[in-house]
Amino acid sequence: MKDRYESPLSTRYASDTMLHLFSADMRIRTWRRLWVALARAESKLGLPVTAEQVQALEDNIDNIDYEAAEAREKEVRHDVMAHVYAYGLAAPSAAGIIHLGATSCYVTDNADIILYRDGLRYLRGELLAAVKALADFAMEYRSLPTLGYTHYQPAQLVTVGKRASLWIQDFMSDLEELDWVLSGMKILGCRGTTGTEASFVELFDGDTGRIDEMNRMIAEEFGFEKIFPVSGQTYPRKLDARILNALSSIAQSAYRMANDIRLLQHDRQIEEPFESNQIGSSAMAYKRNPMRSERICSLARYLMADAMNAPMTASVQWLERTLDDSANRRISLPEGFLCADAILRLVKNIAGGLRVNEKIIDATTREYLPFIATENLLMEGVKRGGDRQKLHEVIRAASMEATAAMKRGEQGELLAKLAATGEFPMREEEMNALLDPALYTGRCAEQVERYIAEIRPLFAGASEENVEINV
Repeated sequence: MKDRYESPLSTRYASDTMLHLFSADMRIRTWRRLWVALARAESKLGLPVTAEQVQALEDNIDNIDYEAAEAREKEVRHDVMAHVYAYGLAAPSAAGIIHLGATSCYVTDNADIILYRDGLRYLRGELLAAVKALADFAMEYRSLPTLGYTHYQPAQLVTVGKRASLWIQDFMSDLEELDWVLSGMKILGCRGTTGTEASFVELFDGDTGRIDEMNRMIAEEFGFEKIFPVSGQTYPRKLDARILNALSSIAQSAYRMANDIRLLQHDRQIEEPFESNQIGSSAMAYKRNPMRSERICSLARYLMADAMNAPMTASVQWLERTLDDSANRRISLPEGFLCADAILRLVKNIAGGLRVNEKIIDATTREYLPFIATENLLMEGVKRGGDRQKLHEVIRAASMEATAAMKRGEQGELLAKLAATGEFPMREEEMNALLDPALYTGRCAEQVERYIAEIRPLFAGASEENVEINV
């Protein structure tokens, strides 16, 4: 039993990939890659940085003495300068040129952008894998009639696959938003203490073309085509708001899907995966709780609330910079990514193992089908010479009587009641012939087929690995 708090996001929910991406080790290694990129660009553009010094930095990227850095940070109270010092110990021949012309935000902000970009790319793959699993499910059950609900009250029939396609469409909207954020991501570059690049104007003797080339070279090395055209000391925190909003959007869609599954599992129509030895309740041994869907909803609420941190931070940045963003961003951004990762892992796990209780669905459908069929019965009655308005009143009165019987726990027997009136021009067996559920699902199957065919090319290469959740 550990005697220090650990975040459940790291111990229970998030993937090893995302935990590694946002680890302290990855952060510092990214800082070092940025220092190498800066030194390489400065060397190629004529500053007093030798190729040998650049090579020394490259050779020691992974030679990190964390104890030396920690001791230095306690002494100087500055994490970046502590790691500049530790890097200098590892590559003494290059110690004098590390961080030349830069301010702390060169490594901290650019590293954050790189990690966020890589995190979004990873989540994109996870999102596509989740959607693919849902798409396979939707296609399998595209024609299976089920009772539709509006206001959570019985409505017209849909199909199980059509309902899943609504979940898919939400997630595809999230994919569009995520791609929009990724396509617009820019790197900060090396812009100096207030974003004026004054230090580099001095270093390059006023040659601004070489400053632009230096920033272009750094951006290219890390796979960015765009650089923020202007900045203060930091990159604009509006980017953080865009990122967390995209993650919140995923949480919203996942919550909607999971909540639907919770409602359907209550009705025993659809169930999330449940292992043979899984315990639903410590007291009620018979329980099959939808704990995975409940966990999605719980984590999604956290992520939607967490996303509010970024716009609040972006709105209070003072002039060229203020440090009240730092502590908040260290928590809210990584945890947003870890939480989105955890949610998508659960979505994949559930989508790949949904159980459809077809007999329950059919029984529920047929219980309400006589009411759903009344419009068709009305039309058929008119065809047989009946008065539309009079037949409507007959159906209404019989429906109210049947509903009242059901509320007393009795059988509704709507069709028998209609036939017994003597005013409806159809026998009960003739009315029963119209009670094929497939007649009342409209274009559901076709809609699913067309939609999945439209989006399926996006799934090429998507992971089909079965996700093992921790608990």
